Amino acid sequence: MRESVQAEVMMSFLVSEELSFRIPVQLRYEAGDPYAVRLTFHLPGDAPVTWAFGRELLIDGVGRPCGEGDVRVSPADPESLGEVLIRLQVSGDQALFRSSTAPLIAFLDRTDKLVPLGQEGAIGDFDAHLDEALDRILAEEQSTG
Repeated sequence: MRESVQAEVMMSFLVSEELSFRIPVQLRYEAGDPYAVRLTFHLPGDAPVTWAFGRELLIDGVGRPCGEGDVRVSPADPESLGEVLIRLQVSGDQALFRSSTAPLIAFLDRTDKLVPLGQEGAIGDFDAHLDEALDRILAEEQSTG
């Protein structure tokens, strides 16, 4: 059985109203982490940066503004669902990306074929993986604290 879905999408990195440039963004979804999607941004001159956030946020954000906090997804134009804006924020810094909607929907459709939306909890080892990850995080915090 296939364990992951990947796609590469060209997105516009919107530096300012006057300046933007196109960058490749790798989208990845893994059955072992069924609630999350990962976007790896390949910015010129920098090491790739990966963001993980809820698959459902990306699904919902294609059609309406969604998200609070560090990740927000919304249609670029509510009248036409042709493009999506993805805003990523850390502290006071933020990055804004624009993507055509079609490749995102195609990617999300493939994730749904791998793990149907609403069936994430049915993945047998998810709870065990979550417990292992939490144990690892707690052990790291105790060793550094």
